[in-house]
Amino acid sequence: GTSRQIPQTIIIGVRKGGTRALLEMLDIHPNIVVAATEVHFFDWDENYVKGIDWYRSLMPFSYGNQITIEKTPGYFTSPQAPERIHDMNSSIKLLLILRDPTERVISDYTQVYYNRVESHKPVQLFEDIVIKNGALNTKYKAIQRSLYDVHMEKWLKHFSLDQIHIVDGNTLIKDPLPELQKVERFLNLPSRIVSSNFYFNQTKGFYCIRSDGRERCLHESKGRPHPLVNNTVLEQLYSYFREHNAKFYRMVNHSFDWH
Repeated sequence: GTSRQIPQTIIIGVRKGGTRALLEMLDIHPNIVVAATEVHFFDWDENYVKGIDWYRSLMPFSYGNQITIEKTPGYFTSPQAPERIHDMNSSIKLLLILRDPTERVISDYTQVYYNRVESHKPVQLFEDIVIKNGALNTKYKAIQRSLYDVHMEKWLKHFSLDQIHIVDGNTLIKDPLPELQKVERFLNLPSRIVSSNFYFNQTKGFYCIRSDGRERCLHESKGRPHPLVNNTVLEQLYSYFREHNAKFYRMVNHSFDWH
């Protein structure tokens, strides 16, 4: 009695915002099934041309009462993804998980840094990438990805605000349950995720998941220590994002506790 369904909900981003944690935590819910990998259907042309049947073939089998969810963090910043998703299903529900934009930039850098170290490629200091000729390098991709207002504007051309639920990534890591209960309500699902589904792992410094008698933590690549960043550089980033954040708050009728 199962079949592969096109997702009724997509986690559209943001990269390094907590998309993997959100997906793994939602996977606890008996009415949710999740795609195993990031599909990159709507943001990569070479995948999009393969068509909707190819996309469906990558989804897990589900029962009629279950919601299929996929997550690809690249969708949020993709120019094509909003229109393509709308063409597939104009009434779809979208999940967007965000965190402090400066923290997100540093986390983005940290991931690339470790990937380069592991591949024996040369690495640069954070400050040397972020500052060029004494000024903030606003063309740096990681900074561009943190301009939430710029990207959100594209989504709001195709979807109403009540179709996009914003998860606070900073809160999800510190206290997962309330954020997940909001998602349950947004998706009109019965409340099934409870506090006993989580336990704090002192070694890792974040919450891990307990369900179906198993315990699991996010991959070791998650929660890596960030580099200590020069205070002057931090202040420049805070200052640069301040106006963008204020614009974003107005767009979504909600404020976040960001710098």
